Amino acid sequence: MNANPLPYPFRRPGPLAVPKELGTIHDEPVWRVILPSGDEAYLVTRYDDVRSVLTDPRVSRNLNRPDAPKVSKNNSMFQDPKMDPDPPEHTRVRRLVMKAFTATRVERLRPRVQEITDELLDAMAAKKPPVSVSEALAFPLSIRVICDLLGVPPEEQGRFRRWTDHFLSTGKYTREEIHGALGELNAYMSALIAAKRERPADDLVSALIQVHDEDDTRLSEYELHWWCRLLLLVGYETTASQLGLTVAKLLSEPDQLERLRADESLLPGAVEELLRWKLMSGSLSMLRYVTEDIEVGGVTIPRGSGVIPAVEAANWDGRVFERPDDLDIARADNPHITFSVGPHFCIGAALARVELEIALSTLLRRFPGLRLAVPADELRRTEGTLIEGLVEIPIAW
Repeated sequence: MNANPLPYPFRRPGPLAVPKELGTIHDEPVWRVILPSGDEAYLVTRYDDVRSVLTDPRVSRNLNRPDAPKVSKNNSMFQDPKMDPDPPEHTRVRRLVMKAFTATRVERLRPRVQEITDELLDAMAAKKPPVSVSEALAFPLSIRVICDLLGVPPEEQGRFRRWTDHFLSTGKYTREEIHGALGELNAYMSALIAAKRERPADDLVSALIQVHDEDDTRLSEYELHWWCRLLLLVGYETTASQLGLTVAKLLSEPDQLERLRADESLLPGAVEELLRWKLMSGSLSMLRYVTEDIEVGGVTIPRGSGVIPAVEAANWDGRVFERPDDLDIARADNPHITFSVGPHFCIGAALARVELEIALSTLLRRFPGLRLAVPADELRRTEGTLIEGLVEIPIAW
C-alpha cells in the first residue's frame, strides 16, 4: 500500500480518457487517498473486493459520525442525522419506496421518453449547427422525465438544475450558497407534497404519499420529504451527464460508432459498455465508514476509517474484463457494477437505461452524419462537483 496518500478522484489525462492510475491500480488491493475535504480514506481497487465491501455489514453508509471523513468541507451531501442509511432501517424505507418506484411504472414511461426525445430533436434539427447535445437533449430530457415521473408541473421544472448543481458541489459553491439553494428546494418540496396530498395524481410523489398514509410500516413525514427530494436531485443529473458523455465518447470512436450504425441490435450492449467505462466521475459518492476492522486483499482497514469501494477500478479489473481498456460495444460478458450492488443498488437504474437507449438510438437514427464539432481533446470537464460531466458537447450533422 502506498505510503503517501494520493489525491482522489484521480485526474484524467483528457476529457474522455480514464485516469492513468487505472492501468496499474490493481497491483495493490488498497490505496490510501486524500479527498477534496482534505480527509483521508482507503480506496479498494479490485472487482471482487469492491463487491465484498459494498455488501459487508461492517461497512456503513452512515457518515453522521464525528470521526467520519467528509467528501467536501462545505457540503454535507447525503449526510442527514435524521436518516439512517444502513440496514435494517434503510431496508425498510427502500422497500416502501420501491412500492411506488416499480418496474411497471418505469416501463410505462417509455413512450413518454420517446415523445420528449422526438420533440427535443425536432427543435435541435431546426437549429444551425453546431449545437451542444447537453443543452439540446441530455439535460432537458432527463429533467423532464424525472419531473414527469414525480409530478412536477412543466412550468416549475427550470429551477431544479440550479438546485441540483448546488447540492452536488464539492468545491464549486460556498457553504452559504449551498444552504440557500437547499432551503429553496426544501420549501418547494413541502409545497409540492401538500399539493399532491390535496389533489393526488398518477405520479410518484402521489404514490409515495399513499405509502406514507396507508402502509402499516409507513414512511414518516420526514422520510417522505427526504426521498422525494433525493429522487429529484439525483434522478436527473446522473443520467443527463452520462448521456452527454456517452454521445461524446461514441462520436470519438468512429469504428464503434459504425458498428452500432450497422447493427442497432448492439445498442443495449453499447449502453452497458459505456456505463462500464464510468466516464462520468470517480466513486466519491461511495464513501463509507468502517465500524469494525476489516481485511481487504490481505490489508487491514481499521475501525473508524473511511473506505471507498472504487467502482471505476472494479470495472477496469483485467481479472474480470478482457481487454478492459478497449471500448467494445459488442462485449459479451460485462458484469460492470456502475449502478453498485447490494442494499444501495441504484434505485433508478432501470429508468436510466431506458433514457440512454431511447435517446442514443433516436439521435443516431435522426442524424446519420452526426459528429463532434470540435476535436474530442478540446472538450472541457466540469469541476468542483460530485458528478463530473462535460461543460459543453458541440455536435454537427
